[in-house]
Amino acid sequence: MRTRFPEFRLGPVLATSFTGTLSERHGDAVERIPTPQRLVDWLAVYGLAVDSCTAAQLDLARELRESIHAAATAAAIEEALPASAVRVINNRSTHGRAAAVLTPEGQRRWRLGSASAVEDALGVIAADAISVISGERDGKLALCASPTCRAAFFDTSRSRTRRWCDMNTCGNREKKARFHAGRRTTPPRTA
Repeated sequence: MRTRFPEFRLGPVLATSFTGTLSERHGDAVERIPTPQRLVDWLAVYGLAVDSCTAAQLDLARELRESIHAAATAAAIEEALPASAVRVINNRSTHGRAAAVLTPEGQRRWRLGSASAVEDALGVIAADAISVISGERDGKLALCASPTCRAAFFDTSRSRTRRWCDMNTCGNREKKARFHAGRRTTPPRTA
């Protein structure tokens, strides 16, 4: 019987979606890539298919994830980027040997090297993080308003005022909590 894992929380930005593989960081943390095979599964969803992953490569991935989270969080609150996080992101970016290729449909895809495919995939994620954190892309880094989440996300909304990393999870949960809190404080109507 196959073990059930928490569903991935997928978003349009590779780097911040990768940090979402660990959610509820300030509550009951949910690890969405608990095994090397789960990392393989996540990478495949983002077009970074690899054949396999070792425990050591999973450790590298988690180190990169936490470094991106730390740097994106600092950037979102306009603090200095942690030097150790910058070092890890840069290291993973320079060790990757992925190449961008154009498909006949006009889409970008990544071609990963065969010898170190996981490292190549991590290089793509690190490069995406660099483009987001450095401000190269049109959008704004923000932190989720959920007190148990506080995930860094990339806000590309027109007004740049999104409050939640994901409306279907954090936003919905917070709105439900406010609704139920309001009902407890409102006296019942009498006829």
